[in-house]
Amino acid sequence: MTADMPRARSAFPRRVAAAGHPGPKAADGGDGHTRAVLGKAAHENFPVAPFFLPRAWRTDLMAVYGYARLVDDIGDGDLAPGGIDAELLGLSRAQADDRPAMLDAFEADMYRIFDSSAEGPRHPLLHALRPTVRRCRLTPEPFLGLIEANRQDQRVRRYATYDDLLGYCELSANPVGRLVLGVTGTTTPERVRRSDAICTALQIVEHLQDVAEDLGRDRIYLPAEDMKRFGVEESALAAPTGSAQVRALVAYEAERAGRLLDEGTPLVGSVHGRLKLLLAGFVAGGRAALKAIAVAGHDVLPGPPKPAKLDLVREVGATLRREG
Repeated sequence: MTADMPRARSAFPRRVAAAGHPGPKAADGGDGHTRAVLGKAAHENFPVAPFFLPRAWRTDLMAVYGYARLVDDIGDGDLAPGGIDAELLGLSRAQADDRPAMLDAFEADMYRIFDSSAEGPRHPLLHALRPTVRRCRLTPEPFLGLIEANRQDQRVRRYATYDDLLGYCELSANPVGRLVLGVTGTTTPERVRRSDAICTALQIVEHLQDVAEDLGRDRIYLPAEDMKRFGVEESALAAPTGSAQVRALVAYEAERAGRLLDEGTPLVGSVHGRLKLLLAGFVAGGRAALKAIAVAGHDVLPGPPKPAKLDLVREVGATLRREG
C-alpha cells in the first residue's frame, strides 16, 4: 500500500537529526539521503501518508514507508550511488552491491529496533522507526516478511503457479497493510484478512504495470502455468508491444486482482473517519490502475499504464459510496 505527504516529508529528517544517532550520516549527507528515499513516496501508485491524517499517523506511516522503501531498494539494487547505505549498516561501501550481505546487515539493524538494551539501529531510517514500533507496539514479523520477500527476489525469478505468486505476496505486500492497521490501532483478524486481499491485489497490479521493467531485471511475476495456458513465451514479453496472447494474459491476471480488491473492499466500511478515507484511497488506487490497464487495451509492454489523478479521485468517491 503505497502518494503525497508534504508535511511528513519535511518533519522526518528533523526527527532523524534530533535522535543524535552516531555514525557517518552527518558527514556523508545522511539527512539528504533520507529525504531522497522518503521523497519516492510521491511517485507511488497509492497514498502513503496524506495530509488529512493526524500528524502522529503521518509520522508513523512515513517511518514504516522509509523501512519498506529502503529494503526494496536493497533488493532491487536501486540504492543511491556511493555506498552510503552499506556504511550506515556497518558494512564497507564496496559491499553495497552485495545484496544478500546488505539484506543480512539490514535484518541485524532491524532487530536493534526491538532490543531495548541496545543503542539502537545504525541506519537513520531504521532509527526513526524505533519510536513508532514502541508507540504502536509493532512486532518484528511484518518487518521480517519484507526482508524475506527481497531475499526471495534474489533466488526466485519465475513463479510456476498462481499460488506460488500469492505466497510471495504474503511476504512482499501483506505486511504493509498489517503495519497500517497496527499504526492506526485497528487490527482485528477480519480486518487483517481483508487487508491481505487488498495488498495482494495491489502487488499484482504493480506486477502487471511493470512487466517490461521486471523482465529487464530477469524477473517474471506472471505465473508460468498461465503463460502456458495463453500461449505466451518469455520472448513475447520483450516485444515493444503486447501480442493478442500477452494482452489476454494481462486481462486475465487483472480480473483476478479485481476480484481480490472486491474481497478486501469491506475493510473500508469497517473503519471510520480519516482512516476510512485512507483505505478508500488504497482500494481506489488499485481500481484506477486496473482501469488504466484496460484503457491501454491491456498492453503493458510499452510502459506502465498510469491513471490520471481525476480518475483516482472518482474511484475514491465510488469506493466511499459503496462502503459508506
